[in-house]
Amino acid sequence: MRKEIKTAVIGAIIIIAAIGGISAFFTSLDKTAQSASNQILLEKQGPTNNTTGKLISYPDENNFPVAPDLVGIADYINTTPQELKSEMKDKVVLYDFWTYSCINCIRTLPYLKAWNDKYADKGLLIIGVHSPEFEFEKDPNNVKMAAQKYGLTYPIVLDSDHMTWDAFSNRYWPAEYITDDLGHIRHTHFGEGEYDTTEKVIQQLLDQRATRLGLNMTADQTLVNLQEHQFSAIQTPELYFGYDFMQDRNFLGNSEGLQPEKIVSYTIPSGLQNDHFYLDGQWQNLNDSMKLVSDNGKIVLPYSAKDVHIVASGTGDNIQVLLDGNVVTSDDAGQDLKNGTASISDHRLYNIISSKQQGSHTVTIIAHPGFQIYTFTFG
Repeated sequence: MRKEIKTAVIGAIIIIAAIGGISAFFTSLDKTAQSASNQILLEKQGPTNNTTGKLISYPDENNFPVAPDLVGIADYINTTPQELKSEMKDKVVLYDFWTYSCINCIRTLPYLKAWNDKYADKGLLIIGVHSPEFEFEKDPNNVKMAAQKYGLTYPIVLDSDHMTWDAFSNRYWPAEYITDDLGHIRHTHFGEGEYDTTEKVIQQLLDQRATRLGLNMTADQTLVNLQEHQFSAIQTPELYFGYDFMQDRNFLGNSEGLQPEKIVSYTIPSGLQNDHFYLDGQWQNLNDSMKLVSDNGKIVLPYSAKDVHIVASGTGDNIQVLLDGNVVTSDDAGQDLKNGTASISDHRLYNIISSKQQGSHTVTIIAHPGFQIYTFTFG
């Protein structure tokens, strides 16, 4: 072999060897990096579940805000301040902001009761934070009667001045805030619905709690099966009667209009507009309601919905309810209506119409002195 060729071959061998060494070096680096990456992933995933042997995926709790303290509480139901403080330690806590005359809140209560029955012994603590909408909802006796009526056994705190409401920066009824066992808010939901999603969060946080505390238990992974309320495609919005509540949402159809703190003689006009209520008789305009002061009075409302509720109070006299000008039959009567009449006494929500199907109708309420109405709500 010629010297020049020999030299070229040797050089090529050296170059090939060098390339191979460099490739092996970078391959080693890549494997090291991959190993480090897997280790980081494992650390983020957290410890192994003692019962299943599976890795549990935990987000960094520091990325979630800590729930504020319960502040400005006026009273306690089903608990005491000391008992509640002790109960909250190491618990997954569901804070339910509600008020007892709110139909949306009332429809969530069966789910809360079911979750309390199912998960309380697994580490879930439900706290009902009762933040009133109306002045009468600040009365502890009214809230206690409501808790008994709906069979609520979990702790309820009376946030009468909305101090805890403000601490959470809450703006809705109902509203759910769920914390892990370290107190970080991990899930929020406003309004009705998405119950399956909420329950799955509860299950995940309870399993995470069990692992963190070294408990040999897992939450039941089935979901509570309740019939969820079906909303109408077209539905009249909530209608308020108090002048403080009617800013930017005044649905009073009478030409006499609102006259704060005055007694006004109203007359129902000939033409009625949908989703507006009309008064007949003398009514006192109050900040949160209207109160009938004449011997007789009437409210007429063209609406679209399946169910009609009123938040009202009175002296125990009956109101008469008409649907499209006729006495309400059993097919359309609400739970509080019998033979076309309802006895109005306590400050609460009354169900006066419950039709089998959604539709557009006109409801008429014929009332007597002392009848006080706060709002129409629909479903």
